[in-house]
Amino acid sequence: MTVENQNYIDINNLEIREKLLKHCRLKLGDIWTDKSNRHVIACGDATDLNFLKKIFENKEPAALAIHDPPYNLVMFKTREVSEFIKFCKKWIDNSNEFLSENSSLYIWLGADQRNHFKPLPEFMAMMSETEFMSRSFITMRNQRGYGTQKNWMAVRQELLYYTKGTPKFKVQYTDIPKILRGYYKEVAGVTTENMERSKSENIRSSNVWVDIQQVFYRMKENVNGCPAQKPLKAIERIILASSSEDETVLDFFGHSGTTIIAAEKNKRKSISVEIDPLYCEISIRRLEHFQKTGQAGWQNNNPFEKELKEIIGTEFVAA
Repeated sequence: MTVENQNYIDINNLEIREKLLKHCRLKLGDIWTDKSNRHVIACGDATDLNFLKKIFENKEPAALAIHDPPYNLVMFKTREVSEFIKFCKKWIDNSNEFLSENSSLYIWLGADQRNHFKPLPEFMAMMSETEFMSRSFITMRNQRGYGTQKNWMAVRQELLYYTKGTPKFKVQYTDIPKILRGYYKEVAGVTTENMERSKSENIRSSNVWVDIQQVFYRMKENVNGCPAQKPLKAIERIILASSSEDETVLDFFGHSGTTIIAAEKNKRKSISVEIDPLYCEISIRRLEHFQKTGQAGWQNNNPFEKELKEIIGTEFVAA
C-alpha cells in the first residue's frame, strides 16, 4: 500500500471484504430506495429477468440506459469471450425489455489490443442482431494509459451508442473554446464565417472526447475501492444529451454509483443494479454523502473510513 494512496480499499482482500460485508445494508435480492423516492439501488443479477420485473413494478420504462459491464482482463482469465457475449446478450435483451419505445443505450466496452481487440468486434456483431440501431462509436481519451516502447500507448476507452425508436438527442458542447476561423458558407444568400453561424463559443462535443479528466485518487469525485471508475462529467454528458428531467436512467452495473450521482445532479431518476453487496453499499453511501455535503466522492478518503479503522487500524487510514 503506497503512502500517496494509503486509503485504497482492496475489496479482493478476502479478510477485509468479509468484514466490510457485515456493514452492507443489502444482500442479493434486496432493493433500496432513497428518501426522495427517485433513486433505486438493487442488489442482483442484470440477467435475471424476474428480479428486474420486481424492480420495475409500478415504474415507468427508462428513457436511457448506461452500462459498464465487467470487461477487464482479470475477468477474461476466468471467462471465454464467447461466454461473455452470451452473458451480454441476456442483459441487452433485458435492457430492451425495460427501455421505452424511444430510448438510448450507451455501453462502455474494452478492446484488448493484444488479442485481436476482443471482445469489441464480437459484441458489435451480437448487437447487429438486436432491435437496437448503432449510432456512434465514441472514444474517450485517458490522460494516463499503459504503454510500451514497442507499441502506441493505450489511452482510449470505447463507448458505443445505440438507439431504440427515435429518441431525443440534445447537442452538447465542450469546455474547449473555438479558435479556428475562416470557414465561409453561404446561407440564405448571405456569406457568413463559421463563428457567426455558431450556436456556442465552445467546440461541439464529437465522438472523440479529449476534454474529460480520467478519475484518480486526488480528484474529489474519487471513490476508493472502485477501479476503472468512470468520470462524472462523461456520464453527465450522456444524460444531458439523451434524457430529460424526471426521466429514468438505468444502469445494470452500478459499481461506484456514478450514474446515480449524475442523475441526482441533473434532476433525473435512476435505477441501478449491482450484483455485489459491497458496491451497492458504496453507491448508497455515495448518494447519501452527495445529498448531505454536495461532494461527489471522498477524494483520498473512502466510504468505509470508520469501519477500516476498526478492521486494519488507524495507521492505514488518514485522519
